[in-house]
Amino acid sequence: METKVYSIPNISCMHCVNRIEQALLAIEGVTFAEADLVKQEVTVEFEQPADDQIIREALEMIGYPATI
Repeated sequence: METKVYSIPNISCMHCVNRIEQALLAIEGVTFAEADLVKQEVTVEFEQPADDQIIREALEMIGYPATI
């Protein structure tokens, strides 16, 4: 199990938070995803087959490119 925190500077509302969490939890291998509106970051716990690249691509596809 791996845990990473991604900075997402364009989280601006609870709709953003819900969209990010739903997109990440739909990825096979992601066991936890919690976006924080105030900190503008998302914490993700995952295992194979999910990996950092898949998570970043998913965030970018929904309009929330991330940095670590």
